[in-house]
Parts: sequence; structure tokens; C-alpha cells
Amino acid sequence: MEKVIFLDRDGTINKEVHYLHKKEDLIFLPHAVEALSAWKSDGYRLVVVTNQSGIAYGYYGEEEVKKLHRDMNEMLRPYQAEIDAFFYCPHHPQKGLGKYKVTCSCRKPGIGMFLQAEKLFSIDKQHSFMVGDKAIDVEAGRNFGLRGILVATGYGKEIKEQGFTAYDFFAEDLKEAREYTRNIT
Repeated sequence: MEKVIFLDRDGTINKEVHYLHKKEDLIFLPHAVEALSAWKSDGYRLVVVTNQSGIAYGYYGEEEVKKLHRDMNEMLRPYQAEIDAFFYCPHHPQKGLGKYKVTCSCRKPGIGMFLQAEKLFSIDKQHSFMVGDKAIDVEAGRNFGLRGILVATGYGKEIKEQGFTAYDFFAEDLKEAREYTRNIT
């Protein structure tokens, strides 16, 4: 069994940018790379699960998302902080175009991306976590049987102030989230 840290991407690992799909717009949040590296040292697999409605809207294509993920790992490699697997949902049930306008199980808070990860890794749910900056991130993790960490980065602070409390831990950033996971397992 493998311990896995599931992570939302935008607003959690990197700065929230309007429909991020270019390397030049990718900015890691403070302490993010350090936390990713520490989790790897702690023996966790790192898996990104991200809704990418920009594909559904026609703003960019799937190949651009895949390239961005390769670029991201290239930037993380020198810090031994590479993501082990990236999963993305290209759909939107109301506003998608063509084949992307569907209701699917992969769009968070659905668990389709987690089930895809389960095909690659033997996930130890007792010692794995979902970390994100939105309620749907934490809800998706919970729907899959994981503890959820809401981070203040991105939309997290606002979500908490609006009264969302269905998380196991609230962290200011990924560094604090990593400290929590280290102390709890």
C-alpha cells in the first residue's frame, strides 16, 4: 500500500491564473516546492487531480495541459519534488463545447480521477490525504474516503470565511499542510 497526497493544482500548488495553460504563467506558491519535496522524502506519492474547464470552453486543448504538466515536473525535478501522476477533467456539464459538454464522474467533487489513480497506485486511504483550496477538492477527497485539508491559498481563506467546515484540517499553505500530515501519520 502506498501513501498518497492528492493535490488540486491551481490555487494550491501554483498561483491561481485565469485558465492557466502556459509555462510562462506558472508561478509556484510560497513554500509549495518545499512541501512537495518534503512529502516525497516522507514516502508519499504526489498526485494532482485538477478540473480543467478551460478545455471544455475551448480556451486551450488537452495537449497544452499535458505540456504544462511536463513543464511543471521539469521545474520541480531539481528539488526532488516531481508529481508522480497528473489527472485532469476536461469536461463541463453546462458550458462545455462538443464532446466536452457532459456530466462525468471525473469532475470534482466526483471521484473519477481518484479511481484512475487507483489503477496506478495501491492507495492506503488511511494514510492518504486530499489537499485543495476549494470545497469541491475536500469533498472529492472525502467522497473517495480520504481526509481533507483546505489550504488558505487560492480560494481557501474565502471558502472558510463563507462557513465551509467539512475539512479535517485548515492550513495556511502547503508547508503547514505537510506538517499536519507528518504529525498525524
